[in-house]
Amino acid sequence: MKTRKLGKSDLAISELGLGCMSLPTNRNEVDDIVAAALDAGITFFDTADLYEGGANEEGVGHAIRNRRGDIILATKVGNKMNPDGKTWHWDASKEHIIEGVKESLRRLSTDYIDLYQLHGGTMEDNADEVIEAFERLKDEGIIRQYGISSIRPNVIQQFLKNSSAVSVMMQYNMLDRRPEEWFSTVEEHDASVIVRGTLAKGLLTAESEKRAAQTDSFVNYKQPALGEVLHNLTAHTKKLHAAAIHFCLQKDVVATTLVGARTHEQLMDSVYAYETDVSHVELDALTKHLELHKYDQHRI
Repeated sequence: MKTRKLGKSDLAISELGLGCMSLPTNRNEVDDIVAAALDAGITFFDTADLYEGGANEEGVGHAIRNRRGDIILATKVGNKMNPDGKTWHWDASKEHIIEGVKESLRRLSTDYIDLYQLHGGTMEDNADEVIEAFERLKDEGIIRQYGISSIRPNVIQQFLKNSSAVSVMMQYNMLDRRPEEWFSTVEEHDASVIVRGTLAKGLLTAESEKRAAQTDSFVNYKQPALGEVLHNLTAHTKKLHAAAIHFCLQKDVVATTLVGARTHEQLMDSVYAYETDVSHVELDALTKHLELHKYDQHRI
């Protein structure tokens, strides 16, 4: 497993990362998937305080308890659970970020977080206050680096311009190329892109046709256009899963591309796909069948 530097930081993270949101709730199953990921060379693990009301962080913390030094651990903050334990509201205040990290540390059974991310963001947020909170946590050694998880161009620009953030997490894949417009902006600020949604909810795997038949639309693709583009892709490659991963990794600004897994088998399918060679010629040929959309909201 190759690694890439995360922005201007000294963190080297695996090209394939594990998006933990899809992990099962059974602790033994989580332990098995995380152990398999580590054995495969995956060192970057991403979770969030929002996932399962914090239970996801607890499961990850339990799974990495004896391997903490082997991984780069990322989590997120900004969505505060309501007293009912089922709903949440947005809170990007300095107070919540400072308190939120304490709870994440407890659930993750660790005393530091490698990458702390703002889980969203709006133009109404007090960006200076948010950044001040992250910088304070960094100075105290509670977090090593920080970034943002957002698809809102105006929020991303504001955050990068005024901070020392090293990463932007964005949904990016063969069916959602909207982030490409902003890759140069991320690079100009010496940051990296962390890709989520790599496999487009399974549409870019061996289950492509089955998933497409059950899906009305994906981002800007609506049926029958969605079915047509997937038909063209599967007609030109027998390794769509691998192509989906390497499509993202061909961009230098991308530090890692996340894959989710509910089972050991799903994880290994993505590991094998990552290890499958896909040439630039093959990727270029597939890209000809893809549309390049742009964000039509959240623009300055």
